[in-house]
Amino acid sequence: MRPGRLYASVVTLTASLTLLSPGLATADADPSVATACGTPLSTSEIEQIVDLSDTSSLTGSGLTQLEDAIDRHRRITNILVAHRDWRGLFSVGLNAVEYDAVLPLQRDPTALQDRAWAPKISYNLLARYLRNLRAEFTGTPVDPPWANYFALTRQCAASPARVAMAGYNAHLTVDLAYAVDSSGTRHENIPDFYQIVDSIAVKGDSIVTLTKALYGGDLGPLWRFYFLGEGLDRLAGNDAPSRLLLRAADSGYNTITLANGFALQNPQTRPAAEQEIDALWRATDGALQTLSDLGGL
Repeated sequence: MRPGRLYASVVTLTASLTLLSPGLATADADPSVATACGTPLSTSEIEQIVDLSDTSSLTGSGLTQLEDAIDRHRRITNILVAHRDWRGLFSVGLNAVEYDAVLPLQRDPTALQDRAWAPKISYNLLARYLRNLRAEFTGTPVDPPWANYFALTRQCAASPARVAMAGYNAHLTVDLAYAVDSSGTRHENIPDFYQIVDSIAVKGDSIVTLTKALYGGDLGPLWRFYFLGEGLDRLAGNDAPSRLLLRAADSGYNTITLANGFALQNPQTRPAAEQEIDALWRATDGALQTLSDLGGL
């Protein structure tokens, strides 16, 4: 789905909610779950999100399973964006690149070398977010980086771009490393790994455009921060970048993430890798907050 089509579908859905069900937003959903800086979700909509994010009900494997998960996430995204719920700040960009970058690449029979591994890592990455999203809407424990993101989605005076960046930090720094591990990534998969993540970086304009159009947040610095290092340039002299963050930026986030994922596969190096992943997302989050305070987001 192209960004324009997603935007049109969201506008249509919003209009339908307003014209056909003006009382829907006031249904008796738990206020602590129903609202994150937008209009309240109804009990029915919350139930839909809980059902759609249930990865245990996703059957099949490979590309079919990935396609089903992406379609479910699209439907969740439409609900969140229709209410301008800030929990959709990450979902709207993720949905765009899933359709603009991930699916076209995964469906191309000649684009990737390992046709069994490639959809598995993409699915495992998306599934980690869906599980945390479900935890958010069911009141069960959420992984720390996603708990941080969901907490920020309720800080309505914050910059929407800052909030969205917390989601991308959790996705790129933490979940991608664990997806490298859980998908059984081998060294021969490295070229495919870079092709997948590079296709997402190239389609970053979709994320920037939609986030600004739907939430008023300028995510341009996000891509400069992660992929060009310009975010760290803005932080020079503020003591925000830790040595770990500087090393990640110098080597490239995807390279550090891949290395951490490989380290997770080895029982002897896994504890240190878990500590580094945790330290890196926290350092990145602190740097992003400083960048926001400096007016860079």
